[in-house]
Amino acid sequence: MTGTLDARTRRRVEHLDRGPLDRGEIAAMIARDIAPGSYVNLGIGQPTMVADYLDPAAEVVLHTENGMLGMGGAATGDAIDPDLTNAGKVPVTETPGASYFHHADSFAMMRGGHLDVCVLGAFQVSERGDLANWHTGAPDAIPAVGGAMDLAIGAKRVFVMMTLFGKDRTAKLVPECSYPLTGLRCVSRLYTEYAIFDIDNAGDGRVRVLETFAISIAALEKRLHIALS
Repeated sequence: MTGTLDARTRRRVEHLDRGPLDRGEIAAMIARDIAPGSYVNLGIGQPTMVADYLDPAAEVVLHTENGMLGMGGAATGDAIDPDLTNAGKVPVTETPGASYFHHADSFAMMRGGHLDVCVLGAFQVSERGDLANWHTGAPDAIPAVGGAMDLAIGAKRVFVMMTLFGKDRTAKLVPECSYPLTGLRCVSRLYTEYAIFDIDNAGDGRVRVLETFAISIAALEKRLHIALS
């Protein structure tokens, strides 16, 4: 299941002989699609797993909004330093040449278009690439936008890592987002347990399926109520 970032040259594949992807497999697929030498921000939660699957030879540089450039994978055991964490307060390692800076400088990097890719979680993504990932609108929900708006607009490409269906089995890839928006037409690639999608966020909102897992493209289209190319 090796692939390429360019959806135009990527052949659609249905993996019907296996179950849905687990979180580690999704993170590994995102890691494979990040170009060598990229500057990347990994959002809080599941996206931080991507760091553990990056090939060191690719020299991908990880940025954190709390002020670090050159973040490594998760720290365990004796490698844990309570002063060395990612934006989600999870202990991490550092790579050779790592640097540290003020929070404001970190956000200037995000807003200034210096990041090649950011990987974010989401509550919903629309077929046009609109992103909703900071609030469900529920009365008892705690809003948590963080730096997501800055990343969604500032990064050159936005990848989303999420489950395709909620606990109530409703789709989270939707024609229109019903939750408060984080950014308009910003998502370019969506990675889920059942499929990987490429989204034409600058054109007519066409959603292209790159790979499916445990479900056919035809069956997926019926469940999503979205036209898939």
